[in-house]
Amino acid sequence: MKRIIAFIYGTACYLVFLATFLYGVAFIGNIGLSKTIDGTATVPFGQALLINALLLGLFAVQHSVMARPAFKRWWTRLIPKPVERSTYVLFSSLALLLLFHTWQPMGGTVWELNNPIMRGAIYGLYAGGWLLILVTTFLINHFDLFGMPQVWLYLKSLPYTPLKFATPGLYRYVRHPLYIGWLLTFWAAPAMTTAHLVFALVTTAYILIAIRWEERDLIDTHGDSYSRYRKEVPMLIPAVSPYAPAQFPTSPARVA
Repeated sequence: MKRIIAFIYGTACYLVFLATFLYGVAFIGNIGLSKTIDGTATVPFGQALLINALLLGLFAVQHSVMARPAFKRWWTRLIPKPVERSTYVLFSSLALLLLFHTWQPMGGTVWELNNPIMRGAIYGLYAGGWLLILVTTFLINHFDLFGMPQVWLYLKSLPYTPLKFATPGLYRYVRHPLYIGWLLTFWAAPAMTTAHLVFALVTTAYILIAIRWEERDLIDTHGDSYSRYRKEVPMLIPAVSPYAPAQFPTSPARVA
């Protein structure tokens, strides 16, 4: 029975993620929601800034702390190991939903593009960012990233084998295409409000810091294989020539 419950729980966590992903597309892009990132300010500027900073900080702490190997070792003493990834996905999704629900627009326009062609191009970059995020998750095994094989194999009483080191597709040109997608969604805005700018600046800073933490964990896990990959492949600006993955037997994609 506990295996069935674990599989149902993991599936529910994955569905919560999908709902959060779709809501995020609409929230950041100001599409069809009554409250979005660029809505009308309803509280004083200082209060809005404090609330938004706390929300972003809460997500950053949750997202990073729960991804650290030391926390995972402690955490899996309290919860079954097969649902650890699903629980991480659930907590991350809930932190984002709280941010979306409680976010405070701040008024003010930093820039606005009125030319229809320019606006269309920016919206294209925005859509391209989300598409890049989705495609990248499939390059590195979408379902494994969100905990589904772990609970499925647990249901079938089969052992789970972590992903091996590989450099699929875009990973041969840049180490973090997933983060490039996120940066596009944060900054591709034909109208940039103060609240949106705060969101973009804080999340960009978090990504740059998180990359260092994640790569440190990857070096600890994969040793010289990832160290050499890190030296030869750019972090966020794609290289012109593809990397030759045959040198290494073991996936930078296995990031927390």
